[in-house]
Amino acid sequence: MKTKVFLLLVVLPFFLFTSCEKDENGNTGELKLHITDAPVDSDGITGVHITISEVHYHTTENGWEVFNDFEGPQTHNLLDLQRGESELLGSFEMEAGTYTQLRFVLDAPERGQGPPSTPGSYLEFEDGSTTALFVPSGAETGYKAVGSFTVPINGTVEVTADWDVRRSVVKAGVSGIYILKPTIRLVVNNQAGEIAGEVSNIPADTDIVVYAYEANTYEETEADDPAEEESRFPNAVSSDIVDEYGEYKLAYLAAGTYDLVVVAKIEGKFSEVLGIVENAVVESQEKTTLPINLEDL
Repeated sequence: MKTKVFLLLVVLPFFLFTSCEKDENGNTGELKLHITDAPVDSDGITGVHITISEVHYHTTENGWEVFNDFEGPQTHNLLDLQRGESELLGSFEMEAGTYTQLRFVLDAPERGQGPPSTPGSYLEFEDGSTTALFVPSGAETGYKAVGSFTVPINGTVEVTADWDVRRSVVKAGVSGIYILKPTIRLVVNNQAGEIAGEVSNIPADTDIVVYAYEANTYEETEADDPAEEESRFPNAVSSDIVDEYGEYKLAYLAAGTYDLVVVAKIEGKFSEVLGIVENAVVESQEKTTLPINLEDL
């Protein structure tokens, strides 16, 4: 029998502690909720499929409420949603105001249970095989991310939930099962920008990964071997693998200043940090073009 565990992913604000400041006149607006991803870079994974059963939002007056208009369950391959690609989860009428919490109910088995016969959340590999994605025991209390959005009176706000699969999918060392520990950001679309460019002088048989950090937050110890069930470069805001054309793209970045950590991988494994490009400025709804010459790092 297939067993389901409802995984609650809680989205929290940077500095706000109330869940919703509703418009006192009770006017409404519309939320268009999208989903996107930053790439995974290990184990020959070609698909990260998640099934969302429900989406909830929180208000101070009523606590958690369900988006009744959400048409679920929905299954999405997060690896199809990279480099600025996204899919619409739904459009929802809401009371006008500022919201600071969302949560997603997933169809995923809890760690310690046997593999389900038809998993709702699973990985796909280069050889066509699949394996279930598990959630940690007790994970129903939720995973936290940061972000807030304001629903305008008689207007629309478009928000993207950015799932960072690189940090969200980890492999247990003993059992070898894959565990889903989502790291999610909420980004208001018209407040986000991107960094993109070409990387030159790439050594033969070397893959290049570019990690974006908020300025002055990267620490050299993040390149060390991670603890079990953790990821390397854990505090990166986003990342991208340089493609066959030598190009990278870091999408859905909040306006601000970033440092780009440039990393070499050989045969799919971390090799070394090649250097850091500092003070990359992102402006809302703008593309920052930033070429990287590896010989200059």
